Amino acid sequence: MQYVAAAKTDVGRKRKGNEDSFCLAPDLGLYVVADGMGGHAAGEVASRLAVETIREWMAKYLGGDGAAIVGPAAASGSPEASYLLSSIRLANRLIFDAAQGRQDYAGMGTTLVAVLTRGDTLMLAHVGDSRIYRIRDGQIAQVSRDHSFVQEQVDRGVISAEDALVSQYRHMITRALGLKETVEVDLTEEPAVAGDVLLLCSDGLSDLLEDEEILTAVQEHAVDLEQACQALVDRANHKGGDDNVTTLLIRAQAGNAGRRSAKGGAGSPTASAGGAGGAAVGRGGVLGWLKRVFRG
Repeated sequence: MQYVAAAKTDVGRKRKGNEDSFCLAPDLGLYVVADGMGGHAAGEVASRLAVETIREWMAKYLGGDGAAIVGPAAASGSPEASYLLSSIRLANRLIFDAAQGRQDYAGMGTTLVAVLTRGDTLMLAHVGDSRIYRIRDGQIAQVSRDHSFVQEQVDRGVISAEDALVSQYRHMITRALGLKETVEVDLTEEPAVAGDVLLLCSDGLSDLLEDEEILTAVQEHAVDLEQACQALVDRANHKGGDDNVTTLLIRAQAGNAGRRSAKGGAGSPTASAGGAGGAAVGRGGVLGWLKRVFRG
C-alpha cells in the first residue's frame, strides 16, 4: 500500500492566532493534528511541542536507535503501535513539565489525533475532541470518539446526539495532553483498504460542518487532496470560521508501500506546522526550541 497526503491550517475568521499544529512525515508514515489550548499563546506552544516531540521520537524508534519505551506496550503487541503510544506519552510529559516551569503556560494542553501507516496496517491514536474520519465507498464515518463531557452524557443516555451538537458544554474535554503527568491514549489498529481516505481535523472543522458536507467537499476534489483540504477550510470559514481549522487528508492506494508523498498547505511536507503561516519549530529540534521559548 502507498499513501498520499496533504494538509492545511488556517487561523479562521475570529481568532487572532493559530493554536493548531500538524505534522506530515511521509518518510515515517506519520500524520498528526494537534489543537492547543491555553492563554498567552500557550496553546500554540503545546500543540507544536506535541507534534515535534512525536515526530522526533518516532524517528528515533523507527530508526532503531534503541530508545526506551515509555509506559505499557500496546495491547496488540505491535512494536510500531507501542512506539506511537510512547511518543505521545513523552509529548504529554514534556508539555506538562513546560507548563509547570512558566506561569503564563500554566494549564496549557492540546488535543491530538495521529495516524501511523506501516505497509498495509494503520494505527490510529487520539486524545481529546479532534477527530479522525474515514471515507470509504462513498460513505463517511467518524472513527475516533470524542473525549468530552457531552460525549459521556450521550453514552449514558442523558442527552441525545442531536442535543450534544448545541450543548453549552460541548467544548468541555475530558482528556488532553499536558494537563496531567500521565495521559490515557485511545489506539486502534486496522488494515488499510485501497481507496480509503482518512481525515484528521481540529474541532474548528467538525464543529461547523456536518458529516455530509465534509464528504461532499472531499469527493469534489478527490483527485487533488491539497485542494480538498483547502475546500474544507473554505467551507468552515464560510460558515463563520469561529475557530482555527486544520485538515489533513490521507489516501491509501494500491502499490509499493515504500512510495509516499505529501503536501503541506502551510509548511514543508515533513515538518510540523502551526500558526497562520505554518512556521515549523525550526533547527535544534524540540529541546532547542523549548530553550528558546523559556528565554522569551
